[in-house]
Amino acid sequence: MLNKYDCLKKLADARGEGDVVVTTMSVSMPWAELSDTPLDFAHVDSAMGHAADFAYGLAIAQPDRRVLCLNGDGSTLMCLGTLVTMTQHPAPNFTLVITENGTYEVTGSQIVPGAGAVDFAGLARAAGIEHVVMIDNEADFDAHLAAHFDSPGPSVFVWRIEKADEPVPKPSRPIRDRAHDLRAALTGS
Repeated sequence: MLNKYDCLKKLADARGEGDVVVTTMSVSMPWAELSDTPLDFAHVDSAMGHAADFAYGLAIAQPDRRVLCLNGDGSTLMCLGTLVTMTQHPAPNFTLVITENGTYEVTGSQIVPGAGAVDFAGLARAAGIEHVVMIDNEADFDAHLAAHFDSPGPSVFVWRIEKADEPVPKPSRPIRDRAHDLRAALTGS
């Protein structure tokens, strides 16, 4: 099992200056401690399960930027259609990370339906995504770190992470302000 905090730190250190990172639920607060730029968008006070859709749309609209979405397993289950959409209209600059720990951490660590039985890498492959990597140990994480940023997308990385007890994320700024900052960073206006 991976330690989420170690993985996020390595990802933040490897991130390029123009890369967009969309986070949701249990990775939002730890990511904000590592990176809180206008190109970071915490998607926590909106519809659960739709961070990947939002990030995918950004990738389509910003083809010259790498867009990463750090999404939970529960959030992924809530919008499985995104995986199919990603193959129908591929964004070569899009990376989806699914953090799999089998729980809805931010709402009390309830068990995610199908926890331990759902094969997220298999679901992504079955949807037609060609570049899918399941990572459950630090050596494999380190070996695939650069691919999060330079693999031909759409790419899916499934991180099998340890369970944690995360508090409910509380974004530092209202979503309206974060959306304005992201738009300004992407368009230069």
